[in-house]
Amino acid sequence: MLLNLYIEIILKLKKILSPRQFLIFSSVLVGVTAGLFSVLLKTVVHFIHHILTYDYGFRMQEYLYLIFPVFGIVLTVAYINIFLKGRFGRGAAHILNSIARKSGLVERVTMFSHMITSALTVGLGGSAGLEAPIVVTGSAIGSNYSRVNQMDYKERILLIGCGAAAGIAAVFNAPIAGMMFALEVLIPEITISSFVPLIISAATGALCSKIILQEKILFTFSLRQPFDYTNIPYYVVLGLLAGLVSLYYAKAFYKIESLFRPLESRNYLKAVLGGLALAVLIFLFPPLLGEGYSSILLLAEGHTAQLFERSLFFPFRQSEWFVAAFIGAIAIIKVLATGLTLGSGGNGGNFAPSLFVGAFLGSFFSRVVNLTGFTHLPESNFTIVGMAGIMSGVMYAPLTGIFLIAEATGGYELMIPLMIVSALTYAIVKHFEPFSMDTRELARFGLLHNRDRNILTLMHTSEMIETDFAKVGAKASIMELLHIIAHSKRNLFPVVDDNNNLIGIIPLESIRELLFELENYKEIPAIDLMSQPEATVELTEEMSSVMKKFDETGSWNLPVVNMGKYVGFVSKSSIFTKYRDSIIKSNVES
Repeated sequence: MLLNLYIEIILKLKKILSPRQFLIFSSVLVGVTAGLFSVLLKTVVHFIHHILTYDYGFRMQEYLYLIFPVFGIVLTVAYINIFLKGRFGRGAAHILNSIARKSGLVERVTMFSHMITSALTVGLGGSAGLEAPIVVTGSAIGSNYSRVNQMDYKERILLIGCGAAAGIAAVFNAPIAGMMFALEVLIPEITISSFVPLIISAATGALCSKIILQEKILFTFSLRQPFDYTNIPYYVVLGLLAGLVSLYYAKAFYKIESLFRPLESRNYLKAVLGGLALAVLIFLFPPLLGEGYSSILLLAEGHTAQLFERSLFFPFRQSEWFVAAFIGAIAIIKVLATGLTLGSGGNGGNFAPSLFVGAFLGSFFSRVVNLTGFTHLPESNFTIVGMAGIMSGVMYAPLTGIFLIAEATGGYELMIPLMIVSALTYAIVKHFEPFSMDTRELARFGLLHNRDRNILTLMHTSEMIETDFAKVGAKASIMELLHIIAHSKRNLFPVVDDNNNLIGIIPLESIRELLFELENYKEIPAIDLMSQPEATVELTEEMSSVMKKFDETGSWNLPVVNMGKYVGFVSKSSIFTKYRDSIIKSNVES
């Protein structure tokens, strides 16, 4: 009842407002909704974590927390299997896939399924982040809002970006970072005029966070030391290290995921094994529990001794070199913990883990340099800048990393080292791996940020075949060919053998003059008049490849074969007609 009333009110407003005004109004609504959902998820996870880690005073409690990540992953898998029937797409890749393959239409269930599953996984201690589920939730809100209000393709894609920007802005209280994330990761092809709705949504989401969330839940901290330009060479080295660690992050993550693939049909066994392996890592390195933002704050504030609480290595916390080694080990092992969490069936993202790894890498590097006595680096600043570096290298979003850290620190004192480290890291990973973890699979199918290619991918060669071309037998005479021409409306004639294998084509224009001198050529067999087609198309060939053949040959019709057997022809004009219809459909469908 309330939903119907809401839809009725919105549709009336759409009639009153101009299209531009309604889009601005929509960006506010999407921003508020996505922001509130983000705040709700963050609060629920914080509450669950508080309950699990609260000191109730009974014996063995200090080890009981180790089993909760197992329950979290198992419950997540159970929810996906029971309520979602196993259909579940994770992370920004799911939204990018919806944009590429479904014109930005995201399933309604996605508006809450990622909140539930990530709350179970991360709230119960899974070593992953909430930002990817928040991005998916916000994007789903934007997509379904546009669907209900019958908005066109461009507006739908923009509102997907608005939802994602609001979600990121809310969880970090960083509106510029939220907007940059949407532009760098989800919708890089939007126009300048689309910035206004994005800015409004991001600001709205951040405002929800500012009003509702407590300061201790937000990821914020203050600079402890000013920027010193003499440390630039060390920031350059940190950028190079961050690039190498980012490459390691992606490779190690994929490797762990591949280890679980043989257990794909045994989801619960996979969840238990992954959860138990994660519990062992958390037992050795307690900072790996959950998102890890509290550990990042301890590093940034210099309270490294607290990282050893509940750890077997607690007695060694006074050794400076051991502390450095402990921090460096956590930076490397966090990737394994995240891979186990997500690879075994949990839901979360790599946003928070990348910040975690960056913080521990920056702290490790600066601490080791200081222990050598060669110079003294501000460990807090290197911890902060390292976050932007690894996030840039893992997410392929350097501007998001720069502005996120700048906003989280409440100022732009470290803008220069943030830019240096982020740019270097991004350049290194881009050189070795052109596509991010979220876009690699889409890029393999040519679906990345290219609407024309996306629409072509949705078209199948088998659906475009025209079969009303009269065939000419290999043994046909020219008189038989003349009879075939007289009863055909086409000007192309495929020549086939007794097994229906295509052996050539006869274009009408190439024999037109000969037909007027038929008395001189009536003994010539029809096969002597054929020529080879410029190219042939396989029945299962992708449409992008077909269009490339049209461009290379200049032809308007190409024969289609299935393992050499003649099937029909595909024409450029029919593809253009189908493409135009798809454009119209994507602009008006709800």
